Amino acid sequence: MIYLDNAATSWPKPERVYEMLGNFLRTAGANPGRAGHRMAVAAAEAVVQTRRRLADLINAESVERIVFTHNATDSLNLAIHGLLRPGDHAITTSMEHNSVLRPLRTLERNGVDLTIVWADPQGYISPTDIEAAIRPETRLIAMTHASNVTGAVMPIPEIAEVARRHGVLLLVDAAQTIGAREIDVRVLGADLLAFPGHKGLLGPTGTGGLYIGPNVDIERFQPLRSGGTGVQSEDSEQPLALPFRYEAGTVNTAGIAALGEGVAYVLERGVAEIASAEDGCMDRLRHGLRAIEGVRLFEVSPKAEQAAVLSFVIEGWTPADAGAVLDQSFDIACRVGLHCAPLTIETIGAMPRGTVRLSPGPFTTDDDIDGAINAVAELAASPLA
Repeated sequence: MIYLDNAATSWPKPERVYEMLGNFLRTAGANPGRAGHRMAVAAAEAVVQTRRRLADLINAESVERIVFTHNATDSLNLAIHGLLRPGDHAITTSMEHNSVLRPLRTLERNGVDLTIVWADPQGYISPTDIEAAIRPETRLIAMTHASNVTGAVMPIPEIAEVARRHGVLLLVDAAQTIGAREIDVRVLGADLLAFPGHKGLLGPTGTGGLYIGPNVDIERFQPLRSGGTGVQSEDSEQPLALPFRYEAGTVNTAGIAALGEGVAYVLERGVAEIASAEDGCMDRLRHGLRAIEGVRLFEVSPKAEQAAVLSFVIEGWTPADAGAVLDQSFDIACRVGLHCAPLTIETIGAMPRGTVRLSPGPFTTDDDIDGAINAVAELAASPLA
């Protein structure tokens, strides 16, 4: 199979991830932090090791500032629901995934005021427009690092500077960038960074995390759930200590251990090398698709870099039909439709049917890209309507 759906979930994974998933429960399948016997200690050490690797990857101030969650959606819900109260004002953008939009809409029905800043038709968000939306009661700016539809990388450092000047927290959705683009949270300026484990970090599904920066008031930032943490068990209140405040219950120990192997691969290969490889695939893909008559690419703004995500439509084909034929006749895995980002699709003018999306990954080859280009050319030469 030519797998070009890495924006949804990366595949394949490094062999070491499969090996850890297969072996961990046999050798360290006890409850981390809940006992002192050797299996529990081994489980706890695996969790700490993954936390340490993630902190190294994003240059977090301490390992305790990495909180494990189920996925990026879980992380975003934790941050959004934990920080906003009735009467607060939040800002987001038209380039967001529903994992940002839906929690904010839920809170909007319960007294949080929401402003959506619209991007230009090429998906660029202006820091000036973000600043113009800030009010005295603004508590949070929640936005993506890179669009999951166009790949456009947003000017986060500039927006972070705006947020700092006004005393507003910045939550960044790094679903399309972590592991595939260099992220130093101290340079990026994010107060909170939500990320999945199953995309650029090359781990299994059901894993993710939230970086919580030093500007976040932990007492005000409420957890989504409360319960056992393995620490301060004498206290019936949820502890304030990181990361335990936000990790009630037994974590996905086996998944986190396997995620650690994915992060280790990224660290060893190097994010810069992975980004270079994916950029090469994107250059080849853009060049090939631009040359096909009847194919319309949704190009990013010249002001923005592009992550490894490319959307297009083919004249005479609905995205759904094109994706089905690419799968069934050409053995190419892609994604079609609205990509859980309806406002983005509206922004770029692709409503109501959306786009075909191809997203290379760290193991994509030139042959894979050429196969996709040739397949799209065949579809463009034989429109259904």
